[in-house]
Amino acid sequence: MSRPPSLRDLRSLTQARIALGAHGAGWPTAASLAFGLDHARAREAVWTPLDPAAIREALTAQGLASVEIRSNVADRAEYLRRPDKGRTLHPDGDAVLSEAGQGFDLAIVIADGLSATAVALNAVPAAAALAARAKRAGWSLAPLVVATQARVALGDPVGARLKARAVVVLIGERPGLSASDSLGCYVTFSPEPGLPDSRRNCISNIRQDGLSIEAATAQMEALLRAMFAQRLSGVGLRRDEAALPGPATA
Repeated sequence: MSRPPSLRDLRSLTQARIALGAHGAGWPTAASLAFGLDHARAREAVWTPLDPAAIREALTAQGLASVEIRSNVADRAEYLRRPDKGRTLHPDGDAVLSEAGQGFDLAIVIADGLSATAVALNAVPAAAALAARAKRAGWSLAPLVVATQARVALGDPVGARLKARAVVVLIGERPGLSASDSLGCYVTFSPEPGLPDSRRNCISNIRQDGLSIEAATAQMEALLRAMFAQRLSGVGLRRDEAALPGPATA
C-alpha cells in the first residue's frame, strides 16, 4: 500500500515555504538563510533604480524605437509614499510624446514599478514578442515608452497623448519572498487619464519560473483582439474561454 501524501511532496510543485522542518522551536539553518536571502532580493528589487538607457539600447537591438519619460515622483522614497504621483506624467513628457506621433493602434509602456529586477530580465523580450505579434496582426505600433518611477495608471495619459486605441503597460510587480522578478501586464482600451482599475485587464507572474513570455504575449494578443472587436476593456470584456485569460483586473 502506498504511503499517504505529505506536505513534503508539495515542495517540488511550488516555491512557497512549506514543510521547512524545525530544529527545536526554530527553523533549520538552511531555511533561515534562504529566507534572509529572498528578503534581501525583494528589497533590492524595490530600491534598485531601473536603467532606462540599457532598456532602450536593448530595444534598439530588437529594431524597436523608444522614448523615455518619467512620472511626477522626485525619488524612490517618494514613489513608495505617494503612489498618486507615480500615476501622473511629468510635464517634460508632453514634449517627448508629442514628437512620437499620434494615431496608433497600440502603445507599449515599459515601467519600473516595484521591481526593476523584473523589468531588466523580462520587459524587453516581452515587448519584442508583443511587437512582433502586432506587426503580424497589422496593428500600427507607437515608439515604445520607457517610464521611470511609474505606476500602472501612468499608461493612461501616455496612451491618450499618443492617441492609441489601446495601451499595454509592462511593469515590475511587487516582489514577494518567493519571487522578486515577476513582470505584470495591464491592457487598457481607449486609455485616458482617470480611468478606474476596473477598466484594465491584467496578466501577472511573467517570469522564467512563472508564465512564459510566449504564453503571456499570446494572451495579450487575444485580449487586444477582443478589445478591438468589443471596443472596451476591463470587467465588461466578454471573453472566449478558449482564447482569453481569466477576468483579473488591476
